[in-house]
Amino acid sequence: MLINRFIAKNFVRYCSYKPIKRVNLNSAPKKAYVEKKLKEFDLEKVLRSKIEVSGPMTVASYMKEILTNPSSGYYMSRDVFGLHGDFITSPEISQIFGELVAAWCLIEYQKIGSPKPLQIVELGPGRGTLIQDILRVCSKLKIIPPESISIHLVELSPYLSKLQSQKLCYTSTEFDKQEDLSFYRIGETLSGSKAYWHRSIEDVPKEFSIILAHEFFDALPVHKLQKEGNIWKEILVDIDPANPNKFRFISSRNETPISKLYSMMCPDEKRSHVEISPETDLILKHIAERIEEFGGFGLIMDYGHFGEKGDTFRAFRQHKLHDPLVEPGTADLTADVNFLNMKNILEADNRLITFGPIEQGVFLNNMGAKERLEVLLKNCDESQQEALKSGYDMIVNPEKMGTRFKFLSLFPSVLKDHLTKFPVNGF
Repeated sequence: MLINRFIAKNFVRYCSYKPIKRVNLNSAPKKAYVEKKLKEFDLEKVLRSKIEVSGPMTVASYMKEILTNPSSGYYMSRDVFGLHGDFITSPEISQIFGELVAAWCLIEYQKIGSPKPLQIVELGPGRGTLIQDILRVCSKLKIIPPESISIHLVELSPYLSKLQSQKLCYTSTEFDKQEDLSFYRIGETLSGSKAYWHRSIEDVPKEFSIILAHEFFDALPVHKLQKEGNIWKEILVDIDPANPNKFRFISSRNETPISKLYSMMCPDEKRSHVEISPETDLILKHIAERIEEFGGFGLIMDYGHFGEKGDTFRAFRQHKLHDPLVEPGTADLTADVNFLNMKNILEADNRLITFGPIEQGVFLNNMGAKERLEVLLKNCDESQQEALKSGYDMIVNPEKMGTRFKFLSLFPSVLKDHLTKFPVNGF
């Protein structure tokens, strides 16, 4: 109740500016978007050549090639977000989402003493809408001077990094790969905070940080394993011998290094199909070590499960399910994250303590989403009111994004007693 009073009486009051225009959820995607992509660099030929030379590839290799190939990767040279893209995210739908994430960050930051300077790190920032909303709230509430905040965006895509810099900064400079720097772009936001772009979280300076990951881990490559008898075999991508212009899934003839390792580490696994992401595990271990040693906390926001699901690998094109083996590079590839595995890695060796996962709708309403909506509705015309209500419903409704997406927070384990006395907000 204390946090809801704070949100309703302070955050909502001080941030009662007019609504910010977001997407129109009733408009239709343009077919020209996909048609343009189909004319671009032929990724199919690249994949086919690799298979012909080296044999069937793992789903993880297939996924990584499609999403981040420097020449033609799905994320590397185009804007794939929004109604005219292939999927849409909560920050793009409603400003309430980003504002309440910002409020959560600032409240938890104050609770542990407001250490300065503060790094806000976002993994895979998309168009930069979430971090833009966070900066706007920080500037409005004036809890921390903007010069004490630095923004660190972990982004592989040159196209998206430029898009983000245009949204966040009044000026930015990109550096050549030959430069011996931990960042490849630097800028300054309108509020006066420095912004840096990095290719890896390992390149972010090791300082006290708030680490945010919204729909980041679901895009990391996964290996797909299928249990046949008592042996775990790996699902691979191969050329279809009946039609050389098509790809197909096959099972490995024998155990692969990754499937053998999994059978040794998880001998009691009850599922017959699993998806594992070594890249996810490495990033989580790095985050845990970083926060334990240098301080900070984090929030992971994604869709996923608690270790009960098996086959979740899929593709989306124009907001609809799409065969992941057809026209590679023209659709988003994704897999649900395993929050149980995340918690186990983050809490290993008593480094961190985690809270959640809880449903997105529960978190947002606990943080005062309804109160925030009511304030915004008072400051707009009838057409804007309809868009606000529609956006709010989309992100909190249990039948829409409200239950599909989950929130997981993480803190250093040394704060365990403190967080027992002063519980984490929203959770």
